Amino acid sequence: MWRAVAVPGAARGRAGAPRAASGAAAAQLRRRLESELEEIRGAGTWKSERVIASRQGPHLRLAGGGAGIINFCANNYLGLSSHPEVIRAAVEALEKFGAGLSSVRFICGTQSIHKDLEEKIARFHQREDAILYASCFDANAGIFEALLTPEDAVLSDELNHASIIDGIRLCKANKYRYKHMDMQDLEAKLKEAQKHRLRLVATDGAFSMDGDIAPLREICQLAHKYDALVFIDECHATGFLGPNGRGTDELLGVMDKVTIINSTLGKALGGAAGGYTTGPKPLIDLLRQRSRPYLFSNSLPPAVVGCASKALDLLMESNAIAQSMAAKTQRFRSKMMAAGFTISGKDHPICPVMLGDARLASVMAEDMLNRGIYVIGFSYPVVPKGKARIRVQISAVHSDEDIDRCVEAFTQVGRKHGALP
Repeated sequence: MWRAVAVPGAARGRAGAPRAASGAAAAQLRRRLESELEEIRGAGTWKSERVIASRQGPHLRLAGGGAGIINFCANNYLGLSSHPEVIRAAVEALEKFGAGLSSVRFICGTQSIHKDLEEKIARFHQREDAILYASCFDANAGIFEALLTPEDAVLSDELNHASIIDGIRLCKANKYRYKHMDMQDLEAKLKEAQKHRLRLVATDGAFSMDGDIAPLREICQLAHKYDALVFIDECHATGFLGPNGRGTDELLGVMDKVTIINSTLGKALGGAAGGYTTGPKPLIDLLRQRSRPYLFSNSLPPAVVGCASKALDLLMESNAIAQSMAAKTQRFRSKMMAAGFTISGKDHPICPVMLGDARLASVMAEDMLNRGIYVIGFSYPVVPKGKARIRVQISAVHSDEDIDRCVEAFTQVGRKHGALP
């Protein structure tokens, strides 16, 4: 059926050798890119990728021999990414349903496990229906364009996740940005937006860079007063905030006031990949017809679906995992503040150690690794200039000894580099 075809001018020489495009335009592009990369290095904001040679978990082995490293920078809030039942569910799904569907959902890419997981997500959040995406970035990219028209308005917190910002840019609605968690400014914007047909307030439930939680009670009160809808991104809340881990709307008692929830399967719920929207069934039906990331992306691989489904089973069977983090988070925050560090946010396992200077954050993170603590410095453009930090993330599977060792290392490194007296 297949036969080799000779290609004129085919490459000769060592197989697999890298090639660079030729021509003046390609050379000009290379010079510009190299100059831009050098500027990033010079600013101290270069982001190196450390290579992990083990499973994700509280303790890691790095490629090149680094073993016994304590991991404090993963979104593995509940420790489920290496939970034996979650791994077993992935293997079983892989064996039963194959590696992937080689297709998008509406052609020949929907299996029973996809529908089962969507039903389970809706039940977990106590919503009517849910729709799966390849990631929550895709869910955020797909919802605003499908839902909002030039007759409508969207009001967005200025520190919302990049995927919300990008998704809003794609839609034709009138756009309002309110100051971070500033309810007076949101009310002023809602008054201004009354001239539009539909008003949607969009906010992160928990903000990933600062570890603070949106004032959802007040947002929902304003939404009710000005006849608006509320959308929340729950990527850093699903699975562990609230009495049963359902998120910030459960934590703050407004589950019946929030219309739309987007969240991820790639953090607390198994840690593999995938995202979703859950809310009113007519909205979910519309997204299946109009949402471009859903329509033009391959279905989630069965192994990923199996992981997430088992993670939700574990959460719905018991809230013990979801409730196990509060004491550990408090232990870290209180000890770090006692040592003299400034920790942003409140009562959230995201614990940003605020340093201000980008180079200081980068150097301290490297020095922490030398002491066996895996953390990452964050600087512009991930966070605003002058607000560099090392973001520490607590997991339910960290021991008290892990936390104390991290605090001790921070204290030593902080004194060495002048971040502490």
